[in-house]
Amino acid sequence: MIKLYSAAAMRAADNYAIHQLGIPSLQLMDTAADFVAEAALGLMEGSSRAAVFCGSGNNGGDGIGAAVHLLNLGMDVRVFLTGRREKMTGDTAAMELRLQHAGGRLEDFDPARADILDYVNTCGVIIDAMFGIGLNAPLRASAAQAVACINASPAPVVAADIPSGIAADTGCVLGSAVRADVTVTFTAPKPGHYTEPGCLYCGRLLVRQIGIPREALDAAGSADVFAFTDADAALPRRRPDAHKGDFGRCLIVAGSVGYTGAPVLAARACVRSGAGLVFLGVPQEIYAIAAVKSDEAMPFPLPGTDGRLTEEAVPELLNRLKTADVCLAGPGLGRSAGVSTAVRALLRSCRCPLVLDADGINAIAGHIDLLDEATCPIILTPHPGEFARLAPELAGQSRLTAAGAFAAAHHCTVVLKGHRTVTAFPDGTVYLNTTGNPGMAKGGSGDVLAGMIAGFLAQKLPLETAVPAAVCLHGKAGDLCAAADGEYAMTPSDMICMLAEVLKNAAG
Repeated sequence: MIKLYSAAAMRAADNYAIHQLGIPSLQLMDTAADFVAEAALGLMEGSSRAAVFCGSGNNGGDGIGAAVHLLNLGMDVRVFLTGRREKMTGDTAAMELRLQHAGGRLEDFDPARADILDYVNTCGVIIDAMFGIGLNAPLRASAAQAVACINASPAPVVAADIPSGIAADTGCVLGSAVRADVTVTFTAPKPGHYTEPGCLYCGRLLVRQIGIPREALDAAGSADVFAFTDADAALPRRRPDAHKGDFGRCLIVAGSVGYTGAPVLAARACVRSGAGLVFLGVPQEIYAIAAVKSDEAMPFPLPGTDGRLTEEAVPELLNRLKTADVCLAGPGLGRSAGVSTAVRALLRSCRCPLVLDADGINAIAGHIDLLDEATCPIILTPHPGEFARLAPELAGQSRLTAAGAFAAAHHCTVVLKGHRTVTAFPDGTVYLNTTGNPGMAKGGSGDVLAGMIAGFLAQKLPLETAVPAAVCLHGKAGDLCAAADGEYAMTPSDMICMLAEVLKNAAG
C-alpha cells in the first residue's frame, strides 16, 4: 500500500528536516527544482522554449529553480510571477537571484499582453509552480487567469508537487485548476493525487525524493490514508484438507420483478470469489428465473407481492441468518414497505457481517439510528446517489472526507463506489482504489462487487483485508476485460469469468 500524506504532515516533515536535522531548505528546493526541470525536458520534444508560472511561495521557488536549470542548459525560458512580490519567501527570493545570474528575469504575469500569450501558446513545455500543497481557497485574480492561459495552450504541462487549484488533502478543484500531463511530487504522494477529481488533473504522477529522510515523515505523522494496488490484494493459500464448510455460508437477499439479473450476478460473483455455500433468497415471483440461472448457488423463494419482498419473508430470513457467516442484502430488491421491513429486520438481528448494497441501503435512508444500534459489522456499498440519500448532511464534502466522516460517525465500513472507489473504516483508515476503468460503468458491476465482498467475508478474511481487496480485484477483473474485449463491449458477466485469472494471481 502507498501511504498518502496530508499537506499538514508534509509541512511538519519539512520543518523537522530543516530545523531538527539541519538540512538547508534551499538545498531541498534546489533538488526539487532539478526534478521538475528533468520532467520538463522529457516533454519538450525538440523545442527549446519553456514557460514557467510561479507564485510567491516556496512552490514558486521550485519553479524558478527549474527555470534556472533549463537556462543553464541553453533553453529559452520566460518566468511569470502570479503572486505578490512583497510576499515572496526567502528561499524563493534567493532563487530569483539565481535566475538573474543565469540571464533570466521574473516577469509579472499580465494576461492582457499579447506577447505573453503568444509565447505560452508556442513554447515546448509549461511548468506550473503557482501553488503547492498548501492551497485551501479558490484561485482568484491573476492566478485564475494564468490557469486559463495554461489550459488553453497546446504545450504539455509539468506541475510542481500538485496542479495549481487542486486541494492536496481532498482532490477538490478550488475554483479552477491546471490540467497537467506530468506531476512531480516530492517525498510522498498526497490524497489529492489519487482521489477524484484531483487525480484527473495530475496526469502521470512521479514521486521524487528530495532529501527529506524517513525520520522526518515518521515524526510528522499523518492520517491513515492509503492508495490500494493489486499488489496489496493478496489472498491466503487454501489448506489441502479444506472442505466447503471451511469457506463459509453466505446468505444473499436480492432481486425483484424487472431486476432478475442482479441477484444472480451477485451470487455468481460470491461463488467465484471462493465462498463455500451460497444461498440466494428471492421473491417467489422470480424464483423460477433465478433457479434456471443458478448452478452453484442455491436459490430459494421468499414471500412477495408485485414482485417484491413482503414482511412475511422475515421469519424465513431470520431463520436462515442463524447459520450464515455473512449476509448480503440489496441487489435488485427494489423499494417497497415490505423490502424496508425485511432489510431493517436483518439489520436488527444480524450477528455476522452484513453487506448492504443498492436498495438495501435505500431501505435504511432516514433510519440511520439502525446503524448505530447494530451489533454486527456493517458494510455499505453505495454509489454517489445512494450515499447522498443516506447522508444528505455531508453534501458538498469531498468523497474521501464524506466517506470517512460517515464511517467514523456510524461505526460502519463505507465503500463509496465510483472512479477511485473510497473504502473508509470506522477507525479512520481510508483506502483509495487504483484499479478499474470506464467499461465497468454498466448496470450489474456493483452487484458483482457486492457478491465479491460477501464471498471474501464468508471465508473469514479480516474485514480490513477483505473489503479493499474485493474492491481492488473487482477493478482488476474489469481492467483485464477491457484489455480483452474493449471498454464498450465488456460486461459484468465477463468480469465474473475474469475473476478466475485475477484470483489465481492474488492467491500466489
